[in-house]
Amino acid sequence: MPLIGFGLWKVTKSTCADTVYNAIKAGYRLFDGAGDYGNEKEAGDGIQRAIKEGLVKREDLFITSKLWNTFHAREHVKVLAKKQLAFYGIESFDLFLVHFPISLAYVDPAHRYPPEWFGDDGKVHLQNTPLQETWQAMEELVDEGLAKNIGLSNSQGSLILDVLRYAKYPPAVLQIEHHPYLTQEPLISLCKTLDIAVTGYSSFGPQSFLELNMGRGAQLLLEHDVITSVAKSHNKTPAQILLRWATQRGIAVVPKSNNAERLAQNLASDGFDLSEAEIKSISSLNQNIRFNNPGEIDPRIAIFA
Repeated sequence: MPLIGFGLWKVTKSTCADTVYNAIKAGYRLFDGAGDYGNEKEAGDGIQRAIKEGLVKREDLFITSKLWNTFHAREHVKVLAKKQLAFYGIESFDLFLVHFPISLAYVDPAHRYPPEWFGDDGKVHLQNTPLQETWQAMEELVDEGLAKNIGLSNSQGSLILDVLRYAKYPPAVLQIEHHPYLTQEPLISLCKTLDIAVTGYSSFGPQSFLELNMGRGAQLLLEHDVITSVAKSHNKTPAQILLRWATQRGIAVVPKSNNAERLAQNLASDGFDLSEAEIKSISSLNQNIRFNNPGEIDPRIAIFA
């Protein structure tokens, strides 16, 4: 799995195919999608265009997607995985993740897709599907060649350890919110001990959440004195510093950009090294600020409590 990929969260449908195609032209090979993002068909169009034109072969790409909360029951996992594969026009995912360790009531895709968090009545409806059932259905995807690797997202250490008690295939990857305001160092250390790769999303902290009014009033990391000072000393952008802070510690990142220059800058962010002192100074910004917290949608799904 490449350390630097392209994230598809919040990439609009109208631009997604071209955005993905241009990202491939720029050199990106890892694409991080999800059923919940609502743009997998368009992302697949961009990928298929690049393959058809000979820019890449399928085997050159690492395509990640995620199972949404409403499809955790054993009988739904494979059906939705196949639906999502069809959107991309591929036969298997390189990585398929459980998006959240939260089971919600099933919503027929013919009725609404993606179903998001709420029912037709605007309320959250829980479903009593244990994660063990979901994980074992995920393992069937591997057995049938629909996914090469499976993993977890937005999960804490105790849950990972529980999955390992019954897993035939242990999680290959854990994807988490990760930025200097939320370093999650004990969790990352556990994953390294267990040989589970880590992907960090929202590498720029509050930046991704401003348009959702979820920035919590936190100072923008791209403008923080610690980050801009390190950037100036290396003649790099603040975004490159934030990405390198993660990748230099072995954590994959999946930023997005519609700007060609920033696309190239993000991809080139592993071309230099930070000093240990710089890494520590950036990590010291940790305030355990979590921007993506389902508990604020409904207190019954406060998975980070």
